[in-house]
Amino acid sequence: MGRMRALILAAGRGERMRPLTHDLPKPLLPAGGQPLIDYHIEALARAGIRELVVNLSWHGEKLRGYLGDGTRYGVTFAFSEEGPEPLETGGGVFHALPLLGPGAFWVVNGDIACDYRFTRRRLPVGMLAHLVLVPNPPHNPHGDFLLAGGRIAPDPPAAGTGATAHRTFAGISVLDPRLFAAARPGKFPLAPLLRAAAARGEVSGEEHLGRWTDVGTPERLAALDAELRSRA
Repeated sequence: MGRMRALILAAGRGERMRPLTHDLPKPLLPAGGQPLIDYHIEALARAGIRELVVNLSWHGEKLRGYLGDGTRYGVTFAFSEEGPEPLETGGGVFHALPLLGPGAFWVVNGDIACDYRFTRRRLPVGMLAHLVLVPNPPHNPHGDFLLAGGRIAPDPPAAGTGATAHRTFAGISVLDPRLFAAARPGKFPLAPLLRAAAARGEVSGEEHLGRWTDVGTPERLAALDAELRSRA
C-alpha cells in the first residue's frame, strides 16, 4: 500500500457553536469524554495513516498545544498556519499543499464525527477527487452531490447517468493536488472545484451508511455526546 498523508481541517471559527467556541477551536470540543479531533486522529492512525497535517487559525495555539508532537497518538503532525482569518475549505487545503507532498491525500473536516475507515490508498485512475457521501440528515434534506455508478454526476445529471438523488458530503475526501492547478492563494470554498471536476468526469464517490454527525450546533454536539457515552 502506498503511503498517504491526511489533512484535518481545524481552522474555522465555529460561529454556529457559540458560546462554546468563544475560547476553544471547534475540534477541541469534547464528545464522549474526548475532543472531536481525537477520534479522527485515532481512526487515521488505525488505518496506518500517520503523517498528519492540521490547519490552524481560530485559537490555533490551543490546538497546537493540545496535540503536541503526536507521540501519544503514534503519529506526526505538521501545522498549516493560516493567520487570524481562516481561508475556508478550498483555500485551507491549497495553503497546506506544500506539507502534503505530491500524491493524493485524505482531507477530513475536524467538526464531524464518523465511524468511516480510511482504507483507500489511492484515487481511481483518471480521478482528481473521491468523496464520501452519507444519507441526508434532517438539517440538509436536499443533499450536496449526485452519486451514480461510483461517480459524482454533473449537477444537473447528464441523461442516462442513473443519478436520482442527492447525498450529503460527509466532509471526508481523497484529493489530488492537481485539483488545485488553477487555484490562487486566499479564501475560497472547495465545492466549486469539485463540481467543475465532476462535470469533467474526474470525481468518484461512495456512500457511507455508518454513524455520521455534522457537529454544527450545540444541540447536535450534546446529542453526539449522549450517544457516545451510551456506547462506552
